[in-house]
Amino acid sequence: MFDKRKRTDFLSPYLELCKIRISLFAVLSACTGFILTGSEMAIEMVSTMMGVLFLACGACALNQYQERQTDALMDRTKNRPLPAGKIRPLHALYVSLFLLLGGFISLSLTGGSVLFSLGIFAVIWYNGFYTWVKRKSAFAAVPGALIGAVPPAIGWIAGGGSMGDQKIAVICFIFFIWQVPHFWLLLLSTGADYKKAGIPSLHNIFTGKQISRITFIWNTAAAVACLLIPLYGVSSSMMVSACLVAAALWLVWNGTKIIRQKGNTYNYPFLFDRINVYILIVMLLINIEKMVYAII
Repeated sequence: MFDKRKRTDFLSPYLELCKIRISLFAVLSACTGFILTGSEMAIEMVSTMMGVLFLACGACALNQYQERQTDALMDRTKNRPLPAGKIRPLHALYVSLFLLLGGFISLSLTGGSVLFSLGIFAVIWYNGFYTWVKRKSAFAAVPGALIGAVPPAIGWIAGGGSMGDQKIAVICFIFFIWQVPHFWLLLLSTGADYKKAGIPSLHNIFTGKQISRITFIWNTAAAVACLLIPLYGVSSSMMVSACLVAAALWLVWNGTKIIRQKGNTYNYPFLFDRINVYILIVMLLINIEKMVYAII
């Protein structure tokens, strides 16, 4: 029992450094892109998912290394491994570079220069552009959301799909649109923290009511975007289409609770949880449909 607890205590800071839940979500979205191709290349799928996992973990670890000083100033992040002293900064940097290297190698062996290029773009965009612009603009989440479109594109290419296919364009667009309110709702929930750290926040530009209306619009856009799935042939099942419509209506309804709140307190974490459940439902529906048709 002691040894098991000791191993858990040793691994926990590293899992937190790699933001394992976010990294696993990137793997799931890449898996969605791969499954949609209808490919049965099991080895290529495993190799791709491992590459995305290593790349996502490495990028998240590098991000925490880059933001270790501002993380120490915010209540939400001051207990992360680096500001809390659980992992030394230089050690975290080595871990991130090792993971990134493993991700690049895995993707290159699976899909050659195309997957390698997508991986390079993802890291540069997230750790280079987004991490920098977040300190300059409160609207960084909009261009930063482009990172959400990369994992499904990697899975699609690895499965033999073409980037010119409208199906993957629709899926990438959905993940991009979803990522904007996902980012914003997370940041809005910690607006006071951002002010303490000197990071631009929407709270410095808009009133609470204005922010709630903007958030509702982006939330509604994310809901409506899933209706492109049956329109562009990603799904052909009437049942799946009906479930997608229901999921969209459910998300819009939850979004109205933000604009219907009274006073100056806005429950952004509530909608953050709902929009994440929504995108998981969308992925689950289209993945199950594709796998069922493959079996039949």
